[in-house]
Amino acid sequence: MTPPDDSFDFVIAGGGTAGCVLAARLSENPANRVLLLEAGRDDRNPLIHVPAGFAKLTSSSYQWGYTTVPQRHCDNRSVQFAQGKVVGGGGSINAQVYTRGAAEDYDEWAAAYGCEGWSSKDVQPYFLRSEGNTRLSAPHHGTEGPLGVSDPASSHPLSQAFVRAGQEFGLPYNADFNGADQYGIGFYQTTTKNGRRCSAAVGYLRPARKRANLVVRSQVLVTRVLLDGRRATGIECVDGGRLRRYRAGREVVVTAGAFGSPKLLQLSGIGDPEDLGRAGVEVRHALPGVGKNLQDHCDLDIIYQLHRYQSMDRLQRPVPAAVSAGIQYLAFRTGPLASTVVEAGGFGRSDPGEPTADLQFHFLPAAGVEAGVAGVRPGYGATLNVVFLRPYSRGTVRIASADPARAPLIDPNYLADERDVARTVDGVRQSREIMAQPSMAREVKSEHLAGQATLRTTDDYLRFVRAHGRTAYHPVGTCAMGVNDQAVVSPELRVYGLDGLRVADSSVMPRIVSSNTQAPTVMIAEKAADLILAG
Repeated sequence: MTPPDDSFDFVIAGGGTAGCVLAARLSENPANRVLLLEAGRDDRNPLIHVPAGFAKLTSSSYQWGYTTVPQRHCDNRSVQFAQGKVVGGGGSINAQVYTRGAAEDYDEWAAAYGCEGWSSKDVQPYFLRSEGNTRLSAPHHGTEGPLGVSDPASSHPLSQAFVRAGQEFGLPYNADFNGADQYGIGFYQTTTKNGRRCSAAVGYLRPARKRANLVVRSQVLVTRVLLDGRRATGIECVDGGRLRRYRAGREVVVTAGAFGSPKLLQLSGIGDPEDLGRAGVEVRHALPGVGKNLQDHCDLDIIYQLHRYQSMDRLQRPVPAAVSAGIQYLAFRTGPLASTVVEAGGFGRSDPGEPTADLQFHFLPAAGVEAGVAGVRPGYGATLNVVFLRPYSRGTVRIASADPARAPLIDPNYLADERDVARTVDGVRQSREIMAQPSMAREVKSEHLAGQATLRTTDDYLRFVRAHGRTAYHPVGTCAMGVNDQAVVSPELRVYGLDGLRVADSSVMPRIVSSNTQAPTVMIAEKAADLILAG
């Protein structure tokens, strides 16, 4: 007998990076009927697929428009927090930097948080399975995976100068940040293929969409998980302007990200009773860790004005340079528009005694290309930003009310721990020292410190960090995996105390990784697919 149109084996709530991976993997077996639901639009906008287009996307309608609650330790500022609202999620709007973190990150998940099966040795096969690298191969890389990974098409002269300056500062050149050791300076590989963005929506979902057993619906707002006692049976959503229910015969998988996943659980009555009570939601299943343990990298930018007209921000104006770049890209998939803008960077140590790198640098041969980041005269800007990779501060995500259309209350609690402040100050100091090396100093006319004239004393640095720290767009941890009282999911990603319900995205990380978070999210979804199919 043919099942009804609203009945599936698996219902996946959230069409971001993890959701796209899972939809593709679970639907490989034609016997599995799979439904993928995404609140945002499809990824048809050409800007999404042009690597340099990310500069326009962090302030576009393809992101949720979130802001944090006022940050107590950052001068009570509310921080803009772009998160993808589009099929492919953050992977469709980000700067495409491909880094995985340190092996020690995953070993800590296993040893300190009880996440058996998630050590570096356990997760490495999933990184390799996902990756289609055009330059690197075994033992650290895959070449046949759906996620295209490649080198910068043609790195900007300023990016090249930055890499030289990093070596002059004392960082070794590193040709592979995902190899034996992250430490050093070099060029980032990116999730691009043939001069185009290769998000999970492109690499995984697009080939799978032709399958008869996979249904993908965009612009669908999931409102709650349906529960029958202790079992998840489906989801309720607003689809096409009306309230609908989709049934899941086997499992509901929540992949709405570090903000959306705890929000959906809380709307469903799953969470901390105190949080649910304040929002006017009936408690269906008490689980105090939902929405707790929020972690993000706090990013500090330093802007530089250059002597010469050469930076990529000149392309933001419809002048001959932009027209020429557009023609070159359309004809050959090369030139400035084939660049992700974030071409170079590296990993350093806040203290020589650190066993692994705990600072990350991103260099942009441009200024003012991201929402909320200052610029200078177009064509004359460069930006270096730095993050402390293993923050101690923890924040929360809570629903504001029972209304699914309302944004959650997001509190990363940046710089609440003085250790985070000290390490971030170290990172800013090192950033300025790198940019003062001969290869960059000859290009720089002046340094712009977001309204602060100088950074000389420790107090100057402290004021700067608290006044200008922002998100690195790496939120994780709000449905943490583990075996302690605050864990939300088991190492098999099952929601504790409930059947037929898993979470499988960046929200399950018990501790943030020492890198960008897209590649680890793909890995989590790849492993989740195996766990789900194993039953």
